[in-house]
Amino acid sequence: MNSPDDSDLLVACLCAAWCGTCRDYAAGFHALAERFPGARFLWLDVEDEADLLDDYDVENFPTLLIQRGDAVLFFGTMLPHHELLERTVRAFASMTPDESRHYAQADATRRTWQHDRNLRRALAERDGDA
Repeated sequence: MNSPDDSDLLVACLCAAWCGTCRDYAAGFHALAERFPGARFLWLDVEDEADLLDDYDVENFPTLLIQRGDAVLFFGTMLPHHELLERTVRAFASMTPDESRHYAQADATRRTWQHDRNLRRALAERDGDA
């Protein structure tokens, strides 16, 4: 069986240093990143990255954002169970780019994410790559 294509995946955990759940989640999140070497895994503290994330209104931790190319596929709180995140990342990695785009546009909430939660675009703008 072919392994999923993770080369255009962005998996970001939006967290806070003061959050005990986030601290407990960090080691497993970083270990999961090693299982998807082509994906970009980011650990972003909402206070340290306030200029980047202030508009995201993160209220619960950990909040995950998963993006494939420009398609935002998931944005929300995910219980700190690494096996759930791994299954989610594998499912998104197994989609074709067309399936990802279709999934991202399949309902009103996800369509809103494409404009309001496009972290890849926000990072490029911040870093001057836009």
